[in-house]
Amino acid sequence: MQKLKVSLLTASCSIAFSVHAADIEVLHWWTSGGEAKAAVELKKMLEAKGHKWKDFAVAGGAGDNAMTALKTRVVSGQPPAAAQIKGPSIQEWGNEGVLASLDDVAKKEGWDKLLPPEVASIMKYKGSYVAAPVNVHRVNWLWVNPDLLKKANAKVPTSWDEFFKTADALQKAGIQPLAHGGQSWQDATVFEAVALGVGGSDFYKKAFIQLDPATLTSANMIKVLSTYKKLKLYTDKNASGREWNLATSMVISGKAAMQIMGDWAKGEFLAAGKVPGKDFLCVAAPGTAGAYTFNIDSFAMFKLPNKEAEKGQKDLAVTLMSPAFQETFNLNKGSIPVRQGLDMSKFDDCGKKSAEDFKATSAKGSLLPSWAHGMAMYSATQGAVVDVISQFWNDDTMTAQQASVKLAAAAKIK
Repeated sequence: MQKLKVSLLTASCSIAFSVHAADIEVLHWWTSGGEAKAAVELKKMLEAKGHKWKDFAVAGGAGDNAMTALKTRVVSGQPPAAAQIKGPSIQEWGNEGVLASLDDVAKKEGWDKLLPPEVASIMKYKGSYVAAPVNVHRVNWLWVNPDLLKKANAKVPTSWDEFFKTADALQKAGIQPLAHGGQSWQDATVFEAVALGVGGSDFYKKAFIQLDPATLTSANMIKVLSTYKKLKLYTDKNASGREWNLATSMVISGKAAMQIMGDWAKGEFLAAGKVPGKDFLCVAAPGTAGAYTFNIDSFAMFKLPNKEAEKGQKDLAVTLMSPAFQETFNLNKGSIPVRQGLDMSKFDDCGKKSAEDFKATSAKGSLLPSWAHGMAMYSATQGAVVDVISQFWNDDTMTAQQASVKLAAAAKIK
């Protein structure tokens, strides 16, 4: 992110806003079925507090389009009241001096006791809360249509060797093994799961959190890249440009047997009336049962000159962390509450398993931020790494060795 000009930031304090005092403009990218239902619930709860929700929805599953729109608005001196921002990007925006403190809300509500330390640190800038988290997504899930596996007499894979055996059996039965959306962030999501499953947690940390050059060009990384590229043989020719929820729909409708995607996919299954454990299965991506890659949705608040809007921002923060919203939102979204100590009895088996694994992996050091979803790298670094992964997926002439060298170079970009 380029440094914003001070004059533009100063102008934001005096610009005439088009919204009324009670309007709270919220930028987000929750536009698909399960996500959209979750956003509606948030709107209802905020408006029950006397505010008017002004929707600023920007389509695009990974939020890239939303972040472009946000930068444009902030540079022009017209930031929204709140924006869906996550991971190191919160720190980047904090460096620009445009985020509002939520310390008074956090102290009154006891956030330090309600949030795991790994999460609380991400929501703070220089020790002060500037964002409110709403959930925990597990990214390393494999979604399975059990009826299709049954037709092919294939089993749910727990390793990558087993995955390819299952995929071969499915292909032999005339069934497409893997649903995939050919977008760069989806390519990265799949690659991340392969890297964790093939390399393990320590390899993952060294490669994608520490950005260690030796690990990024190691024999293990070449094995990861080769395994990843082999998956392309089990996708369809129409995958290019496909949205993630359309790929999920292929599994739901029986057009494909499996999908590697975060647990926001579960919201699509539930919105279609499907029952977990019966109509679809949620299992850890091959080789990753003992680890957990997390993606946390959160909202950062921007400095505004309007005092009524400030009150609305604080009410929004309280709402986001409230037990009622945490439960309702995550039941719709497919994720689990980030607030600790909530009753999980209303959650399905996928949700309960996710919550159990989140706690267990945190205790043993295999709770890992999803770099593919903006939780581990600064945006410029992440963008460069994602570009390499996507290029490798789409360029059949690029070798795994060449891709590993490109990865190491991309990791140096700040």
